[in-house]
Amino acid sequence: MQHKPTLTLDDVNRILDAAQAEAESNGWKVAIAVVDEGGHPLGLRRLDDCAPMGSYVATEKARTAALGRKESQVFEDMINGGRSAFLSVPELKATMTGGVPVVVDGQVAGAVGVSGVKPDQDAATAKAGVAAVTG
Repeated sequence: MQHKPTLTLDDVNRILDAAQAEAESNGWKVAIAVVDEGGHPLGLRRLDDCAPMGSYVATEKARTAALGRKESQVFEDMINGGRSAFLSVPELKATMTGGVPVVVDGQVAGAVGVSGVKPDQDAATAKAGVAAVTG
């Protein structure tokens, strides 16, 4: 029988704590979302003074990374590179930088999405969260 890695509640809280610490250390007002491998929400934090819209966008970035099995920036780069037809892919609503898959033993266990600051800052915050559970 093959083992499929999943994110536990403890994992989700470690991801959120690490991403929040990264954001706060830089003064970034962001929303952080964690989803499972199917894009279903597991956890969400919206830091003080982050726009309410950030919660929605962070969740969709995470969902895009989980379902697409790669960083959401890859899809943004494809679209910006002229592959505008990719915008019509169902369920991938936030093809913007800031969604990062959580890969455990070569398999996607979930993803983290961050929204609220510049794209590279969103991605850095998400990656700090991912590193909390992947090393």
